Amino acid sequence: MSMPFYVSPEQLMKDRADFARKGIARGRSVVTVQYAEGILFASENPSQALHKVSEIYDRIAFAAVGRYNEFENLRIAGVRLADMRGYAYDRRDVTGRGLANAYAQTLGTIFSSGGEKPYEVEIFVAEVGDTAADDQIFRLTYDGQVADEQGFAVMGGASDVVAAYIREHYVTDSSLQDVVRLAVAALGHTADQDRVIDVEDLEVAILDRTRTQPRKFVRLAPGRLQGLLGERGPSSPGAPSPEDTQAGPASNDASPDDPADPTDQSSGHVAPLEDPLTGEPASGGGADQDPEPPVAPPAPGPNSPL
Repeated sequence: MSMPFYVSPEQLMKDRADFARKGIARGRSVVTVQYAEGILFASENPSQALHKVSEIYDRIAFAAVGRYNEFENLRIAGVRLADMRGYAYDRRDVTGRGLANAYAQTLGTIFSSGGEKPYEVEIFVAEVGDTAADDQIFRLTYDGQVADEQGFAVMGGASDVVAAYIREHYVTDSSLQDVVRLAVAALGHTADQDRVIDVEDLEVAILDRTRTQPRKFVRLAPGRLQGLLGERGPSSPGAPSPEDTQAGPASNDASPDDPADPTDQSSGHVAPLEDPLTGEPASGGGADQDPEPPVAPPAPGPNSPL
């Protein structure tokens, strides 16, 4: 009878933690930021159907990064738990702290169990209060640890780089427009260069305490998001750069004193028109040959100097 290999508990837990962290790091970052009127969630998500940010209950939202099937199961379980508790007791008994504790127990049990692999997910559970001081943001890791975040938090992907950018530019009690621009700029920030993320590839939602409805969750559509972001510079290599747009009128029209301009009248001499293909005078030929009509030069391309 063969004996199984012995692995120490410390090494086993380290291997499981490394496995979960690698899976989470492959996902795109999710940012949550507190602002004057609520809490904002933002992530780069090209999919229009598979959401990383969702509503759990009236004042509670859920955001996750990692394997979609795993955090979607957790989201559905949270919705069912919140609905059951609100129906059996009172809607005010459904709190973000209670959901965070339930998620922590589930993730901790799965991580410490040797019968299945750990979940490759990290979760945000946020609850908006009547004032900014009452807002709560809980971050849950793959092993069930719970952290109470203040101001802002980032998980997944290049979280260290994104968090450093937000920490440098974050201002308490900012407006919605300011935090949207900050979050999107942070998601596109890398160590090498800054990317301009297309509006269609962004998933942004807020918990807005100023809404009169009991449900405070709002998903920002691309149209509204574009209005909040404003002009962010060229998004394609062929778009004109800011230096080109500031060149002034002299870069748009030929100078009247340019000797290469065939219509220059400043010297009293009219340059003969030439065939753009052969370079010969358009009217050059015999006396019996009719002059050919002038041919306009080819129009300059979008990237040609004007």
